[in-house]
Amino acid sequence: MTPTLAVVTATVVGLMVGVELAVAVVVNPVLLRLPPDAALAARADSGRLLGRTMPFWYVGALLSTAALCVATWGSTSSVVAAAAVVLLAASVVMSVTLLVPINNRSRTWTAENYPPDWREQHRRWDRLHHVRVAVLTAAFVLVVVAATGR
Repeated sequence: MTPTLAVVTATVVGLMVGVELAVAVVVNPVLLRLPPDAALAARADSGRLLGRTMPFWYVGALLSTAALCVATWGSTSSVVAAAAVVLLAASVVMSVTLLVPINNRSRTWTAENYPPDWREQHRRWDRLHHVRVAVLTAAFVLVVVAATGR
């Protein structure tokens, strides 16, 4: 079971990092350069879509990494997996406390109804998201090390 769990965990966390990295370095920079009506509509739509799916993905990644930690208990891999759990938990806390409030506001904005500082709020979200991507990437590296270690 441990090899299967290791592969599933690495896949779940790796795909999540890939999605979040794509949002950080490709999608959001492009959206921020669009005219306000298009940028606001696209960010609102992506906020609604990812806001519905990502919480399950984050929790799934956290739980599968915790399961990997338990399954490898007593080995070096469990220590490495535990460090990944801490980072994934930190990313969840960061998301809920810092990113979700901005996302919840911005997904209601329209071309007719948005605050004058909307671009700065999106830039703040993007900066925080870059930090989260770095945390997630570190967690992914630790998951891979735990999955391949003994």
